[in-house]
Amino acid sequence: MKIGIDIGGSHVATGLVDKNGELISKESRDINISNIKDEKRVESLLVEIIENEISMLLEKNDFTVGDISKIGIAVPGSPKNGKIRNLVNLHIKEFNLGEELNKKYKVNVKIKNDGKCAGLAEKKYGSLKKYKDCVFLCIGTGVGSAVFLNDDLLEPKQNPGFEFGHMVIDKEGRKCNCGKNGCFETYASMKRFKAEAINTFKMSNTTEAEEVQMYIRKNMDKKRVRDFVDEYLENVSIGLSNIINIFEPQAISFGGSFSYYCDIFLPILKEKLDKLKFNKDTKVDLTTAKLKNDAGIIGATEI
Repeated sequence: MKIGIDIGGSHVATGLVDKNGELISKESRDINISNIKDEKRVESLLVEIIENEISMLLEKNDFTVGDISKIGIAVPGSPKNGKIRNLVNLHIKEFNLGEELNKKYKVNVKIKNDGKCAGLAEKKYGSLKKYKDCVFLCIGTGVGSAVFLNDDLLEPKQNPGFEFGHMVIDKEGRKCNCGKNGCFETYASMKRFKAEAINTFKMSNTTEAEEVQMYIRKNMDKKRVRDFVDEYLENVSIGLSNIINIFEPQAISFGGSFSYYCDIFLPILKEKLDKLKFNKDTKVDLTTAKLKNDAGIIGATEI
């Protein structure tokens, strides 16, 4: 029995996955570090959450620790050799999470960038299964990604690479958590989309993402809402056009909370991209991730 763990910028989700890539059971919990200043305390909290979720899954499904054959972890940043690194949203510079979990579970713990894990799941089981050249973009708290050429996941030697979220689309733009200005994710992330929607439409600061989505859907016929969405997608299209012009994918699949808006976003994006593509005859299918927020968990068990 395999365990997949997906560590996001603000949550941890852990699941039991069978040999066919089916998610049997899942637990998830938000990570609130707003009042934690010590990096070591954040690391301890992360381990504590993961161990609690695994314990609940085992108990709920009548398994024991001895039944665990593999633990795979999908994580933001640049993981390497069992270490998670550069988790800017959790303020973790480097932490050997693999070693910590191995002490308790006595199995090999494999860790890979979350965008790559989700991409692997979508490529093998989901929306990208029929394409040889394709890109997966997970747009949520940040922007994760995976690139496939001729069915193979592209993997640089030094780091996971393809940090599309941190390509600069405006050199004098917004400050990013990574330290640079104008990174793609400071314009494209759904975290930013939600914050700007709350500000623009004078919503309460406690407004949930689902409420923002309902408001957008209900008021898309109003000019101020259409203009807001159009401005957001204008910035998204700049980043996407760079990706298309470099990799010439047959398809791009969108995961993360962005996927919940795909019926609204994708037709508008397609029109914008048709104007920005270098090769005008390039045909790119824009599609929605089939596995939704479970892709990271499932893909983590494939590494």
